[in-house]
Amino acid sequence: MKSKVIIAIALLLSLKGNAQQKDSIPFLIKEDKLTYKQFVIPAILISGGLLLKNTPMNTNLQNDFRKVLGEDFHNKIDNYIQYEALLQIYGGRYLRLKPKNNALQQTINIVVSNAIMGGIVQSMKFSIKEIRPDETDELSFPSGHTATAFTNASVLFYEYKEANIWYASSGYLFAAATGFLRIANNKHYTSDVLAGAGIGTAVGLAVSYWSPFKSLTLGKNKTHALIYPQIGTNYGIGLLLKN
Repeated sequence: MKSKVIIAIALLLSLKGNAQQKDSIPFLIKEDKLTYKQFVIPAILISGGLLLKNTPMNTNLQNDFRKVLGEDFHNKIDNYIQYEALLQIYGGRYLRLKPKNNALQQTINIVVSNAIMGGIVQSMKFSIKEIRPDETDELSFPSGHTATAFTNASVLFYEYKEANIWYASSGYLFAAATGFLRIANNKHYTSDVLAGAGIGTAVGLAVSYWSPFKSLTLGKNKTHALIYPQIGTNYGIGLLLKN
């Protein structure tokens, strides 16, 4: 039982680890063109989630998590750390790290990637209608929190991969922690988290390489943009633009 949980935790914490090989890391750092290589890991994660869905192993992993952590385990920190990468995206420049884009373009990439990811995730949730482990609704697959965390972590990775690969990759640790907590809180199965991680990574990287509206400027003065999480009864993202 515990071995299954350990395997699942290791899988979640190493979602990006398989990318860190001799050929792939230099490629990911230096390459500015979007190719199939950026989608290998997301494809593996999404495929893994689909294959694991509705299997005895998926259910057993969930039960084992609950037994190890306790049936009463509940922690709301996953509602917050899904947005952690946003702080790093804007804050990196204050640590003297040079991002790929200015704050306005970073904001555009964040908004567009989260909008696309949200559309994909919500359409899948309402189409598949999988019951959550805690049976609160039928919106389990895929995990929206995990997809959000990995989308923002992927934007962070693109922005700082040339400045500092460790800083750029650190967002994936918080994203993996978000996915782990979604399982621990009995809100999602492992399959939901794997699929959410794959979707978020794919969309975040695709939009970052695309960088839509890159020539957009707002007025003659320098424009400052900021994305901030909205946390309360509902969870979401707010946008602040200032000249």
